[in-house]
Amino acid sequence: MSLQLWLTLLGASLLISLSPGAGAATAINSGLQHGFKGAIPAVAGLISGYGTQLLVVALGLGTLVAASPTAFNAIKYLGALYLVYLGVTTIRSNASLALNDIESLKKRQRFLQAYVVNIMNPKGMVFLLALIPQFLDLSKPQFVQLIVIASTLVCVDWVVMTGYSSLASTVRQWIINPKGRMWLNRLSGTALIVAGLVLSTATL
Repeated sequence: MSLQLWLTLLGASLLISLSPGAGAATAINSGLQHGFKGAIPAVAGLISGYGTQLLVVALGLGTLVAASPTAFNAIKYLGALYLVYLGVTTIRSNASLALNDIESLKKRQRFLQAYVVNIMNPKGMVFLLALIPQFLDLSKPQFVQLIVIASTLVCVDWVVMTGYSSLASTVRQWIINPKGRMWLNRLSGTALIVAGLVLSTATL
């Protein structure tokens, strides 16, 4: 892959990651809820989910999703419902704020929740299926090209999602009372619900 083509890929990766969506909403929500360090498992979950989608697309399975409206809609609505569920749970959660109470099990839960958010986003998979071929040169070995493309997409997304959670955690430091926590829960929960509803409108 030429430097010019890679720079184009880098620019596209930045735009993709910076655009509002389920992943950004999850990273922001986790930063608000748990702070920068507490958001690390969620960011790792998002990146793992993203990596899983890249793997599926690279193996050609993304074609099945793109070609089957039934499969697309099933995954789309399951993902949307899951985000709405997370949003409602957040809104109804306790208004107390435990800044340093980060248990191992909760870390795993945050990782798994974020992972599911990304792998249940069929629009992302279909988009990757449309994007990746634009940077592939069929006259050269594809494996190395796929590694470069996937690494670029994952690294950029990791940096952006970490930035989102870090920015959100900075805001969180100003919200330490139960009343503020209640409004924080409502705000971040609503963001997840909106993301779920937007996801449900995705079309092939």
